[in-house]
Amino acid sequence: MPRPVKPRRRYDSSRRRAQAAQTRLDIATAARGVFEEQGYTAAGIAKIAEAAGVVVETVYRAFGSKSGLFKAVIEAAVAGGAARAAVPVEERPAIRAIIDEPDPRRQLELYAATQPGIHARVGPLLRVLQQAASSDAELADLWRRLETERLEGMSNLPRLLAQRSALRSGLSVEEARDILWTVNSQAVYDLLVEERRWSAKRYRDWIAFTLQRLLLSDDRPPKQALPRSAE
Repeated sequence: MPRPVKPRRRYDSSRRRAQAAQTRLDIATAARGVFEEQGYTAAGIAKIAEAAGVVVETVYRAFGSKSGLFKAVIEAAVAGGAARAAVPVEERPAIRAIIDEPDPRRQLELYAATQPGIHARVGPLLRVLQQAASSDAELADLWRRLETERLEGMSNLPRLLAQRSALRSGLSVEEARDILWTVNSQAVYDLLVEERRWSAKRYRDWIAFTLQRLLLSDDRPPKQALPRSAE
């Protein structure tokens, strides 16, 4: 009597994708610590793979190259973690709150509140990148690409303000984007917080005040005064 044929096990692609996504998260999380501790050059892929509990081939399969992994680590730092970086920007709670806020001045306050944390997280990585980019053409190109992406991303808020007729008269979306790109740069954060020892709260309030004065229609005065040097 012939033996009954066992049905083939169904291939679970969703489970495979979830495992791959988790592996990426694990690698990016481990890589951040290695990059910050050892710098870019000394942070070999083998060290990162060991810290993440995977083999070297898995790192390359997930990110393509060391610079690709470093870019993913920076993006995760901006988002507040590798898991958050996997979520579309407009679906992240803090960004969603800014988009849904009807008051332009409050929008800029919410936006300013996101900046101290972003710069505190990404600053150490950007300093690693700047140091290594001076002698590595691939990393110099990565720096330029990150800044180009940051500039492009800065268009979203001015565009939203323009749609709501909230931009200052005569100020274009492109000019407002350039103001955001400059005021919210890591360089400005480093000057005020790292060099001048401003608190995160004072820096946040200065960002909100400055953007309200420079970007919004001047038919209403700002709700807050320029932050004082003493808190």
